[in-house]
Amino acid sequence: MTDETDFSTANTMRERSGKSRTKLWLLLRANRLVVSSVLTCAVFVAFVIAVAFLNPPFSRQIESGDMIDTMFSTMITVIVTGTTLVVTIGQLVLSQENGPLGDQRERMSNAMDFREFTEELIGSPSPADPSEFLRQIIGVTAQRTTALRESVGENDDENLREEVEEFAESVTGNAETVREQLEGAQFGSFDVVFAALNFNYSWKIFQVERLANEYEASLTEEEHGLLADLKTALSLFGPAREHIKTLYFQWALINLSQMILYAAVPALAVAGIMVAVVDAGTFPGSTLGLDHIILVVGGAFAVTLVPFMLFVSYVLRIVTIAKRTLAIEPLILRESQR
Repeated sequence: MTDETDFSTANTMRERSGKSRTKLWLLLRANRLVVSSVLTCAVFVAFVIAVAFLNPPFSRQIESGDMIDTMFSTMITVIVTGTTLVVTIGQLVLSQENGPLGDQRERMSNAMDFREFTEELIGSPSPADPSEFLRQIIGVTAQRTTALRESVGENDDENLREEVEEFAESVTGNAETVREQLEGAQFGSFDVVFAALNFNYSWKIFQVERLANEYEASLTEEEHGLLADLKTALSLFGPAREHIKTLYFQWALINLSQMILYAAVPALAVAGIMVAVVDAGTFPGSTLGLDHIILVVGGAFAVTLVPFMLFVSYVLRIVTIAKRTLAIEPLILRESQR
C-alpha cells in the first residue's frame, strides 16, 4: 500500500512532527513557568561554572574595574526596553479585536452563522464550552465515518471496501482518542489546543477526496453523499480549531504580558541593588570552593533574565503551534508526511 493510502499514519502531533517525546513536551506540553525556571537555572549554573573555573579569576576582575556596575546597568536598560516592547506587541495583537460598532456587529454575525451551521451539523445547540464544541464536531465525524463504512460494506468493489474499512478504523480511532483528551479540558490551559492538534483533519479530507475520485464509478449515489457529508464535517473542524487556537494565542499573550510585568519589578530591584551596593568586598568568603560574590552575581544575573526567559518559554510554544498549523486546507507542509 502506498503512503497516500496509509490511513493510520501520523494522526497525532508527535507522529506528524517526527520529534522526540521529550522535545515535544518541552516545546508544547510543559508548564511555561517550569520551562522558564529551568532555563533560568541553567543560565545560573552555566554562569557560575564558567566564572569559577575560567581565567582570569572573577574576584580580580571586579576589583580592578566596574564590571558589576556595567553589567547590571545594561540589564536595567534591557529589562525596561524589553518589557515595554513585549507589552506593546501584546497590546497590538489585542487591538485587532477592537473596532467600530459595524465591525463588531459583523464579527458577531459571522460567529452566530458558524454556530448555526454547527447546530445543523450536530443536531443540537452548539456547546458554549470550547472543548465540548470540538468534541461534538469530532463525534459527528466519527458517526458519519461509521455510516460510510456500513454502506460501503455492501459494495461489490473489494478494494474500495478494504480502503474504506482501513480509513474508517483510522478516523474513528483518532476521533475517540481526541474526544477523550478533550473531555473536561479547560480553556486557558494548553490541553484544549493540544488535543485539537491531535486530530489530523486535513489528511482525512484529502483521503475522502481521493476515495471519491478514484472509486467514482464504484460508489453509489448514496455513498457519494456519505463521503460529501463526511467531508463537510471534517471541513467544519478546521475553522473551529483555528478560531479556538487564535483565542488561545490571545489568552497566552495576555498572560505573558502580565507575568513579564510582574517579573520585571523584582528584576529591576535586584539590578538596581547590584549597581548601588555590591562590590568586590560585599560578600567575602566562599562555600565549597565557590566565592560568595560569584554566587551572588550569578543569582542576580539569573533573576534579571527571568522576564526574558518567560518570553522565550511562551514564544517557543506559540511559534511551534503556528508552524504546524500554517495550512488550514489539505496541504502537506511537513517532509515526514509526504
